[in-house]
Amino acid sequence: MTVVVVGSRASHLARAQVTEYLAPLRRRFPHIVFRHRVVAESADRDRSTALAEVSRAANGAAFSNAQEAALLAKEVDLVVHSFKDLPATPTPGLVLLAPPGREDARDALCGSTLADLPEGARVGTSAPRRIAQLLAARPDLRMVPIRGNVPPRLARTKGSGGLDAVVLAAAGLRRLCRAGDISELLPVDPFTPSPAQGALGIQIRADDAMLRALLADLGDQAADVQVRAERALLTALRSGCDLPVGAYARIRSDGSMSLTARVTALDGAREVAVTATGSATAPEALGRNVAEDLLRHGAGPLLDAVRPVAT
Repeated sequence: MTVVVVGSRASHLARAQVTEYLAPLRRRFPHIVFRHRVVAESADRDRSTALAEVSRAANGAAFSNAQEAALLAKEVDLVVHSFKDLPATPTPGLVLLAPPGREDARDALCGSTLADLPEGARVGTSAPRRIAQLLAARPDLRMVPIRGNVPPRLARTKGSGGLDAVVLAAAGLRRLCRAGDISELLPVDPFTPSPAQGALGIQIRADDAMLRALLADLGDQAADVQVRAERALLTALRSGCDLPVGAYARIRSDGSMSLTARVTALDGAREVAVTATGSATAPEALGRNVAEDLLRHGAGPLLDAVRPVAT
């Protein structure tokens, strides 16, 4: 009997993503036993430190370090990540497969629409990108750090929870069957999502020929080129989820690809946005070109202002 151990974080969303990914595999490969194993990450163990600080201490891999270590140690055979949580720089010895499609990549406001939020409303999110983009649209908002599982975050907008709204990924809410909690889906322009948001990052060992062959035709090629373009931009900017960078690629009707990217000052006072079109057969080149355009238009100082100082 072949057993494949699948790793993930412990969160409700991580478990739901594993269930979603494994359902078609179990139907297609009934002779294989897929077992789920939870791997605790530093960002899950430490919820008192600011998320940006935890991410920087883990070199941008606060949501993936432990799972990758377990994969390299052969404690698990495959990991299902939220793709947006993975650093843009690949880990030696590991490979990412094409994602199995992509959910709605947009951010969702829960508890209120943006227009209905009162002056000085308290909005919960720990993501620098979301903080920056919301302040760019509504400088009066008070941003409140909030982390943890999705249901407790949603509960903070009710009763004595102390928040007027929270910002979450629409994809996660849909996967948890909580789409009914969405008050407003924020438009990609100007609320450009995190690179690869809405996609699952399927990671295996580079030398695992059996799994590579087994899963080779299960990826969605459109989603694959989208996330490759978005992550190539991250690499070119030397960025990650601890910096206020958004990127979203679309496949056009003529087969080309457009990529919109945005870098926003953490206080929302200034931002640089670029949209460019290129070939869907060369997504990395498009990502690098858009990164160069962002830097040419002044995104560098905005990123440098929030990068950790080298010591």
